[in-house]
Parts: sequence; C-alpha cells; structure tokens
Amino acid sequence: MVKLIRQGVYYMEDKLVKENRAFMTSDKKEKAIRGTMSYSILNAHNSGDGEKLKISFDEIASHDITYVGIIQTAKASGLEQFPIPYTLTNCHNSLCAVGGTINEDDHVFGLSAAKKYGANYVPAHIAVIHQYMREMSARCGAMILGSDSHTRYGALGTMAIGEGGPELVKQILSQTYDVARPQIIAVYLKGKLRKGVGPQDVALALVKATFASGFVKNKILEFIGPGIAGLSMDYRNGIDVMTTETTCLSTIWETDEKTEEYFIAHGRADAYKKLAPAQPAYYDGAVTVDLSKVEPMIALPFHPSNAYPIRELLENPYEILKKAEDQGRKLKGDDSFCLTDKIKDGKIYVEQGVIAGCAGGMYENIAEATEILRDKSIGAGEFTLSVYPSSQPVYKSLVENGYIGTLMQTGAVVKTAFCGPCFGAGDVPANNGLSIRHTTRNFENREGSKPGNGQLAAVALMDARSIAATAANGGVLTSALDYEYSKRIKKYKFDGTIYRNRVYFGAGKAQTDEALKYGPNIADWPEQIPLGKHLLMKVVSVLTDPVTTTDELIPSGETSSYRSNPLKLSEFALSRKDPSYVPRAKAVKEEEVSRRNTGNLPESVLKDLKEFRPDEGTVYGSVVVSVKPGDGSAREQAASCQRVLGGVANIAKEYATKRYRSNLINWGMIPFLCEKAGLKVGDYVYVPNVKDVIANGEERVVATVISGGKTRDIALSIGALTEDEKKIILAGCLINYNKKK
Repeated sequence: MVKLIRQGVYYMEDKLVKENRAFMTSDKKEKAIRGTMSYSILNAHNSGDGEKLKISFDEIASHDITYVGIIQTAKASGLEQFPIPYTLTNCHNSLCAVGGTINEDDHVFGLSAAKKYGANYVPAHIAVIHQYMREMSARCGAMILGSDSHTRYGALGTMAIGEGGPELVKQILSQTYDVARPQIIAVYLKGKLRKGVGPQDVALALVKATFASGFVKNKILEFIGPGIAGLSMDYRNGIDVMTTETTCLSTIWETDEKTEEYFIAHGRADAYKKLAPAQPAYYDGAVTVDLSKVEPMIALPFHPSNAYPIRELLENPYEILKKAEDQGRKLKGDDSFCLTDKIKDGKIYVEQGVIAGCAGGMYENIAEATEILRDKSIGAGEFTLSVYPSSQPVYKSLVENGYIGTLMQTGAVVKTAFCGPCFGAGDVPANNGLSIRHTTRNFENREGSKPGNGQLAAVALMDARSIAATAANGGVLTSALDYEYSKRIKKYKFDGTIYRNRVYFGAGKAQTDEALKYGPNIADWPEQIPLGKHLLMKVVSVLTDPVTTTDELIPSGETSSYRSNPLKLSEFALSRKDPSYVPRAKAVKEEEVSRRNTGNLPESVLKDLKEFRPDEGTVYGSVVVSVKPGDGSAREQAASCQRVLGGVANIAKEYATKRYRSNLINWGMIPFLCEKAGLKVGDYVYVPNVKDVIANGEERVVATVISGGKTRDIALSIGALTEDEKKIILAGCLINYNKKK
C-alpha cells in the first residue's frame, strides 16, 4: 500500500529509479536536482543563496486565534500597512460562549485592522481558512504562509507553509522566511481508489508510514505519478491538507486539466499553469502509494499515525483497542477510561460522528456521505452525526443539489463553517465517549475534555464515507467498502456572490486614518528583557513523554478565546500536562524581577545554589525540559506563554517541528538540545558567556548543573542559527529586534 525508499531516486520516463541504478554523471545529477517543481518555486521566491534560503511569500493568511497577536506584534514593531495580500478569517473562535464578548471583540478588532492596514476579512461562519484560501487565493507556482499548521495548498500548485505568528510578522515587515534548502521527497501515486475509499484513508496510510520514523520531517513532499489523474480535486485537497501530520514542511503536486477546471469553476482561470517535474528529476527519497490497495482506515487515539485498516480493527477489536485504552488510562492516571467497553457482541459501537473543517467539510465528502445515508436513519440512540460544510459556497451547492435536505432527514445535524470540532471548541464528546471524525487531529484532550476535572474522551479519525456507513448502521463501526451506494454525485457549482456580498476585500487598500477597535480583553505583549552575558535557568517542568504536542504546551478549545490576552492565556500553559508549571514559572519570574530591582539574586535562589555563584551580568529565568516538543499546531502561544511567564529556553533531545523551534527563537528563547540532560524539577543550569555563544554562532556550550548544591557539567547544543535569529535571541524577542532596527 505505502512503501518508503530511503535513498536518492530519479523520476525518469514517469517511473522512479533508484540512484545507484540511474548511472548519472555529476553534472546530469545537478541538473536533475534543479528539475523538481519545488526547486523552481523556491528559487522564484528566494533572495538568499542556493542553500540558505530567504523566502518572500506572495500572500499570508491567519484566523481569529492568531491574527490579533500577529497584528499587535507587527504594530509594536512599526507596522504601517500590509505590504502583501493578507486574509483574516474567523473560523476558530466563532462561538461566543466563553468569556462574554471576547471572541466577538477580536472579530471587531480584525475588521478594523483590515481597514486600517489593508487586508481581506472573512466574517465568522462564511468559510474555514483553508477552504477560503483554496477557493480565492491559491495559484499555481505561488507561495502562501499561514499561521495555522494545516496551511497546505499543494494540490492547487501552491507551495504553502504553516508557521507561528512571528514568521508572518516578518513578512508584514518585509523581512524573509529563512530556512536551509529542504530535502525533496517524491510521493509517487499509482493505481486507482476503490469505491468507498476516500482521501482521509490515503492520508492516514501516508501518516502511519512516515510519522514515527521522521522520514519526511521538515521536507517537501512532491506528489507525482499516474495515480494523480484518477483523483478529483476534492480528493487531492483532502490528502494534501493531512500531510501536516507527517511533519513535512510543505507540499506541491503536479497540475493537470482537473486543476485547471477547478480554477475556471472558481472564476480564476488565470491562476492555472501546468506544473510538472523535469524528467529526469532527482529526489532525496520517495514514498510510493498504490491507491488500488488503500482500504478504509481508522486512526485510534491519540495520534493520526496510530492508524489501522478498519478491517484489521474489526478482526482484532479487543487487542487493538486495549492498546489505546492503556494509553488513555496512563494519561488520566486511573482505570476509569475505557475503550474496550465499546465492543458488544463482537461489534464496536461509537457515540458520535463528525464530518467537518478543512479536511472533511468539502463538497464531495459530504455528497458521498449523503448517498450512503440516503433513505436511512442514524437512529434515536446515543449516536449523533454533525456535518459542517467548509464554506458557504459549498453549503449552498449542497443545498441546491438536495444533499442537505437528505442529510437532515437521516437525523444528522448540519452546521455552518467552523473549525471547532478539530480543536475542542465544538461537539465535545461525553466523558469516556468515542467520536469518529473526518477532521485533522485526535491528540489527547484536543477534543475538549478536561483531565483536571476527571474527564477524558476519545477521538478516532476516519473518512467521511466510513463515518456515513457507521451512521447508517446505527453507530456500529462500519467500513464504507461494506456498503452499497451510488458514487455518482451531482456537479459542484461555486457561487462567488456569497463572498462578494459579505467579505471585506481590503488588501492593498489601507485606510491609515481608521482606528483600531479594542475590546477589554485585548492586551499588548508584555515587555521582554534582552539576553544577559550569562544565563541561569531553573528547571520548572520536566516532560518525559516521547512527544509533547502544542496542545499539551498550551491547550486548545475554550482556552483559545483568551489568545488576545498574553497574560491571561499564559495561566493555561501546560495545564493539562503539568498543573504545577505555572506557579513554579511565576515564582522564578518574581525572583528575576527582584534581581533586576536589587542587582542581586534573592536569598532563596542563593540558598539553593549553595557554594556556586553566577558571575555578574547573569540573567535568570525558567526552562522547560522535554524529549521532543512541538508536534502539531503552528500556534506561537506554545512558546510565547512560556516567555510571558519568564521562560528563557527549552532543553530537548530534538524538536518535533521547525515551526516550534522558530517560535521559541522569535520569542527570544534558546532552543537548546541535549541527548542526556538528566535534569529534574528544581535543578539549576548555568550557561556562561551565553551572549557570546549566540553572537558568534557557536553551536555547543558546556553548562553547569546545580542540583542539591552539587555541580556537574553537561553539553548543550543549539544548532545553526541565521544572523537574524541570533539578533532576535540577543534582543530578547522579535518585537525588541524590530524596535532596535
């Protein structure tokens, strides 16, 4: 089904050939390296050298969890107007049930900023961010940067990257996105999908095959091969958006007449051009996917890579569910969490189904799901089904073609465009419930449960077709391969009038005299101090999980309503993973304030250090130690909340994604690496001459650990930093850096 080729390959005569069989001379190989679609697009946007890229994007995009902080940061750094098209969508904090007016206050701020600085503004419930950008902004050969990790428009010929907000701030301030030239991995598609197999099934098979090994981490996936032609654009987009879960940097696909038809249907024929790699083109590795062998998949809690064929799960329900159940019990800290209780008479029963967002809410997913459910009922029991079309144009076409009415007759509830089910702000299951979802993620507690209140629910990812088959079967887990239905669906018709009548199109039309409208929750970023000559860090949290997601570093769900108030939001940092983190970090911050006011470290710290005394010019702060932090969302708050609480660094074995490491740097925190730190809460780590280490680009430093009054040395590495990254860390954060400029 999915195979990995862990060596260089050439794409020749529409086939992959391993490097050791291609017999290429060095000059021909160099030409083949330049033959990928990725190479051409990156070069067209690069102002740096061949290996250290400095990328300027064509457009940027944000939603209502991130745009307030981005605009506030850019404003503090000297923003006058947006220099490139910027789209602000409102698809995350669309429900105004938390904190009174604060969500709608953010929306009012967003519209005022769009008018003042010149941006497009998409009101709540009109479209989820990625569907809107597909329909209205993607262009073949373009690059788009979004402050959401699922910024992926490769199937439309656009190389799109999801990053934390500070990277968008750099683009707003006409700075560049700096990255070492990424490796390019070919994803070779062949064969044709069977009826009942959808894009989510292909995506989960791809994630399962690549995630754990890190095979495509921070690399670009280039989709090629004869299998593409048999996939509709909705299928391609559905696979593409889920590539984020492989931890790749971005994607690009070959384009064809179906891509062209998509742009024509959306009134943007000029956005199309043919994209294809040269032959031969050289790739650093490859993934081959035989679409004819892909079968309906299910990703069990608590990660999209925890995937199995539904057939295999139904053949071994107890054994497979027990593994996820054990993990849930470990997370919850008791034996009350249960998945094996969903097995009754050899069948698996689920309580909830959701088809939503940028992955599930597309026209074909919902139309095919409706055909499976036609003339059936989801039943009057525990099972519920919620469906969220990804945009109002998609919703309108589904209505006009009769699909919405048919869905409603089954007992399903159809709602407006909203990302909430994907991150815990809508359709939160009952405690111990099992929800099957065609959304993007199923990390622990991301569905909205609160372990601090004794709650834990479970989400399994599935394709809309198998969710519909399960719904038609009254909540009994069912593969769509086992269901007869008509795959012939009515043609989608895009109606752009909806956007013309409701979206504020202000890109390039700054009205600088307009005033920003602030709600009482919107607050400025607190001041951050520059890096000192030396650095003393106190360990305030040690996370031992193999991977720590951004949802664990700063929870999603209702917490996101406080994203416009850095101090309030920071109160939730690590609340689901280490509830003692915030008070510990606050205590360290108070001690640092005392040091700055008096010129000396407080007696409480000196007592812990015993005989050890830091040199003059030492800055003091907290540090979080973990194994592999940063998997998942692009949210900068996973780092900025630590910084607001006095964090000065992270120490990890590795960083799960480039974007989390970039977030640390942009907030003035040093991304230390250490294979065997052996640190515990309460330990101190002293890094001498850290200012010189950063300024000189040294990648390794010997630090002193003070634990129980005893000292030992450990080696910390930093990795390569760009010149701007060095200056940002030295300045204390991106805001300080830009103020100095």
